[in-house]
Amino acid sequence: MVNKDDLVRYYKSYYGEREVSWKDALGEDLNWALSFDYLKESDTTKHVHRLHPYKGKFIPQLVEYFLDDHTDEFKREAFFRRGDIVLDPFCGSGTTLVQAKELGIHAIGVDISAFNTLISNVKVSSVHLADLHFHVLEITKALKKFVYDSQHLRFETALTEYLNEYNTKYFPSPEFKIQARNKEINEQEYGEQHEHIVAARYNQLVAEFGITIRQTNQERFLGKWYLQPVREEIDFVFEQIKAVENVHIKKILTVMLSRTIRSCRATTHADLATLVEPVAAPYYCAKHGKICKPLFSIVSWWERYSKDTIQRFSDFAKLSTDTMQVCLNGNSETIDIVSLLEKRDPEFANLAKQQKVRGIFSSPPYVGLIDYHEQHAYAYDLFGFERKDDQEIGSMAKKQSKKAQQDYVQGISNVLNNTKRFLADNYDIFLVANDKNNLYPDIAANAGMTIANQYKRPVLNRTEKDKGAYSETIFHLKGR
Repeated sequence: MVNKDDLVRYYKSYYGEREVSWKDALGEDLNWALSFDYLKESDTTKHVHRLHPYKGKFIPQLVEYFLDDHTDEFKREAFFRRGDIVLDPFCGSGTTLVQAKELGIHAIGVDISAFNTLISNVKVSSVHLADLHFHVLEITKALKKFVYDSQHLRFETALTEYLNEYNTKYFPSPEFKIQARNKEINEQEYGEQHEHIVAARYNQLVAEFGITIRQTNQERFLGKWYLQPVREEIDFVFEQIKAVENVHIKKILTVMLSRTIRSCRATTHADLATLVEPVAAPYYCAKHGKICKPLFSIVSWWERYSKDTIQRFSDFAKLSTDTMQVCLNGNSETIDIVSLLEKRDPEFANLAKQQKVRGIFSSPPYVGLIDYHEQHAYAYDLFGFERKDDQEIGSMAKKQSKKAQQDYVQGISNVLNNTKRFLADNYDIFLVANDKNNLYPDIAANAGMTIANQYKRPVLNRTEKDKGAYSETIFHLKGR
């Protein structure tokens, strides 16, 4: 766990070599309670929050802190009540919507990404668990039958048995890791040496079983990052899902398949989040200290995530309230929320017109840090969703230049000005940002708002595996 000393060191590296005082580094008003550093990962990824990986999402406890009706020395008044409507114009994977459903608050999300919209709506949907379980069992049974007589299954079994024996002999645990850590073995040279030895046996097995490893067409994401046997299973499961008549169940199964194939990309265990180069043969894995192999089947991951998904929906059902949540796919700079709601959910649209949206809780994208469409490129490629990369605010492609910052200010300002028309009088807006470039004062001014308060928190408990600590600010905006 990252502690206060770690954060001070981080700030020193951020500000340079000059002496940084405790107050300079942490700030007098940094709220350590909002670090939620006491939570386990299972707490921050509870129930449906981990239905699908997503870079850049905030933890649910931060949303809950501002949406619930408690007060403390930092939050001196409650901003939302049960029955209110909260808006998240950068909905992402739907964290705000899910927490609103727990707290008895209606919620509307908007996201430019069609896939993000799917994830969010699946999370807050009511699920008939028996129906879902039935379809999961049927697809799993069909998948196992599909691969039962396949050569690639026998090939992988033979390869696994060989690697188990080889690793036991040449990479004994924990002895090897201790020797590598103590520099008694040159880990890189030793690993490369045994990669070559294993490669010879691997090539023999490929020839023996007549396996095609790489796909012929590698121009698109699915062709480049998935081995041929895996691609065949992906396509098979997708065809099974398309045959499901229940649209709601079909969407859940689609998210399950996406989560599964994300874990089955042809890459090393260390590069799963970054994707450096495709891997089509056994390799030395520094993460595990042995020779590992790429995946040749999705069966185990499909089964694991199927069971996990059903359990997470079951857990969430015990906490859900009878309220309305929906994520709309559109551009928050121009979207007419009520008009789209009228087509999607007339009852919710009427409520939004009558009482209006109480406020906003959202985490806008940072400038040039995350490619929000590319992180789910496999899903866009397989499911055929339309990509709208050019409409992303803070697009990674634009990097962090001065022009990119100016475009970002204009984009966020446009969103606030557009959504104001749907807000109730005396609205409260909370935007979570790491504003190292001091852009939010201009954003507030452009939107005709004032920054009523700033809640500063250290970010120590990360949902992703990135261990770097930093701080962020929750900007509280109000109308002038």
